[in-house]
Amino acid sequence: MKKWLVRRVECVRGSMTLDVEIFPSFEYGTEAHETNFRKNIDISSSESKVATFHSKNVQLQLDMVIDNGDAKESNHLPTVSFHSVKKSGLHGEGLVARVTIHAGHAISFVLRDDIEHHNTKVITSAVLDMKQHDTLTFWRNFIAQSKYTGRWREIVERSLMILKMMTYEPTGAIIASPTFSIPEHLGGDRNWDYRYSWIRDSSFTVYILLRLGFKAEADAYMEFIMERFEHSRVSDYGLPIMFTIRGETEIPELTLDHLEGYRGSSPVRIGNGAAFHQQFDIYGELMDAVYLYNKYGKPVSYDVWCSVRRMLDYVLTILGEPDMSIWEVRNRKQRFTYSQIMLWVAFDRGIRLAEKRCLPCPNRAKWLEARDKLYDEIMEKGYNPEMKCFIQSYESNTALDASILIAPLVFFVAPCDPRFTNTLDRILLPPEKGGLTSTGLVYRYNTEISDDGVGGKEGAFSMCTFWLVEAMTRASVYEPKYLIEAVNIFENMLSFSNHLRMFSEEISGSGEQLGNTPQAFSHLGLISAAFNLDRVSHH
Repeated sequence: MKKWLVRRVECVRGSMTLDVEIFPSFEYGTEAHETNFRKNIDISSSESKVATFHSKNVQLQLDMVIDNGDAKESNHLPTVSFHSVKKSGLHGEGLVARVTIHAGHAISFVLRDDIEHHNTKVITSAVLDMKQHDTLTFWRNFIAQSKYTGRWREIVERSLMILKMMTYEPTGAIIASPTFSIPEHLGGDRNWDYRYSWIRDSSFTVYILLRLGFKAEADAYMEFIMERFEHSRVSDYGLPIMFTIRGETEIPELTLDHLEGYRGSSPVRIGNGAAFHQQFDIYGELMDAVYLYNKYGKPVSYDVWCSVRRMLDYVLTILGEPDMSIWEVRNRKQRFTYSQIMLWVAFDRGIRLAEKRCLPCPNRAKWLEARDKLYDEIMEKGYNPEMKCFIQSYESNTALDASILIAPLVFFVAPCDPRFTNTLDRILLPPEKGGLTSTGLVYRYNTEISDDGVGGKEGAFSMCTFWLVEAMTRASVYEPKYLIEAVNIFENMLSFSNHLRMFSEEISGSGEQLGNTPQAFSHLGLISAAFNLDRVSHH
């Protein structure tokens, strides 16, 4: 696999002149670099290397490849000239290439590491054609594994490809997003770094990969998660909530004050302070992943089961404690309903796994007692009988939260249970009427009512909108009225992708993408919603 960044321009007819710019920035714009380039370009030369960019720790080179087509006369040959440019805020020069090409011509620029002994020292048109063929073959072979044949095949396959592109091949880790500090509200300070792998994503990821036929990817991801599970405990078998792509847990959050941020939205953050949070919901998501992997993938080993037992025995010791939960609040801990549901999931899946595999379970009675106690407590303290809906936390018992949509998806509550359908109906109301849905898009919670310690506004949450679709789809089996609306909301949500069919974390009121993009959670939610819509529609 080549670590090449390739940009290719072809002229179909007529002639065109364009400028190609390259302005590298090293160490987030803090490190100086030196730029060297060939001032006189001879397009007949076999040498493809035209420029280098060297910083203290990184050396890059730029190759240029020209395909003249059938051109013979010199006045129809492409022309290229380079000049260096210094931009404010950058600690080194960039390059601008003025290119003129004619019908049948193509020009490619390749950015790669500048090393002494390249396997491909000189890049030619034939080499690029071969690499393009290999790339297309790779993706065709990848997507050919998909078992999805439903009505939204194109967008589902695109989402699967995006998830694959967010996978770090050496370890199998899947990141939440490849970007950082893209704001959740323009000009606001909800700007986070998502270039890490969250345990929370595990159950959703494993379920999608296994059900749709991507066993090798599921195996690699679970190996990464299980390795962390067995060796990355922070205390008494408690787990960190996230990892780097290589499995490290030290992820300090830093602010890059010298950068103004995307469209003036500061601060620009790298690292993530949530890495040191207590978020107890992760034990439910991890146990759901283990259970699903045992069911649809490989039977878990005895050593993994021993780790499961130790972890669930640890979870017994934290019951009743508050945490920061799925939304990673930055102020006071609470007993969030979502976390309590996922703790119920943790014990439920542990008990199910023990029974299914007849595995030794010395503390089964304690797990069963904890599971049942959690259920009754959630129904008592996580539900507001006057509002007739589940609420955000035991402490914020009048605040609505879209994370409760997970309840029927993890089989905590029946999708037709009046407590849940009443909650569903309230979430479907517009914010001005106490709901969370506006123009078919779902907000996590009302930031004016729920103080999460960050402040400022945010957009509608893509994942929550897909969760709403799936919850309505499951409810429609018993209440058919929900199905048509679920399809309409889903189709409406699909219109908010960008031109590459990528979905960001959030959507603004004007329909603009907000937050880091593409986001794994959004695409996982999309695939699951489409999968369940098809399944219900066919019945």
